[in-house]
Amino acid sequence: MSTATPSVIVERDGPVWHVQINAPERRNALGRAVVEGLAEAARAVAQEKTVRAVILSGAGEKAFCAGADLKERRGMAEPEVRAFVTLLNDTFNLIAGSPKVWIAAIQGACLGGGLELALCCDLRVARDGASLGLPEARLGIIPGAGGTQRLPRLIGVARAKELVLTGSRVDPVEALRLGLVNR
Repeated sequence: MSTATPSVIVERDGPVWHVQINAPERRNALGRAVVEGLAEAARAVAQEKTVRAVILSGAGEKAFCAGADLKERRGMAEPEVRAFVTLLNDTFNLIAGSPKVWIAAIQGACLGGGLELALCCDLRVARDGASLGLPEARLGIIPGAGGTQRLPRLIGVARAKELVLTGSRVDPVEALRLGLVNR
């Protein structure tokens, strides 16, 4: 069985579900519709007793998730931004706290909020050509969806600080060496 929203597609195949961010024209950026779709999918996963694992991916070849939808965010008033960030954090915490195994299947750009989303998953698998990083410092902002907390737990404080403070990107080989991805 399959259900779809414009921004997130959920395919159920027995105990393994595939959740796909379906906004390739925006490099699978985290806009309101995408985050609401992810929240709905995470709640469905939590309630379904037969699901054992979830494969999380992004549509297209260019990006797993390129981070926040900055164009959408620029059009928001301050209260809307606060509400969106709360929704984003609540959604990421649903995924991170899930008793089911979430696997991020990373291709292309996995940046900013996209990497923070991948960090919520139990396992991260990156394809050749992927690029991972938290470039927020280069934009004069900070990662706001848990990346500054989850990243050091995964790769250590010194390495996490380097990635966060420099905004540098790593390829899958370096990400594997750092322990950022499993494969």
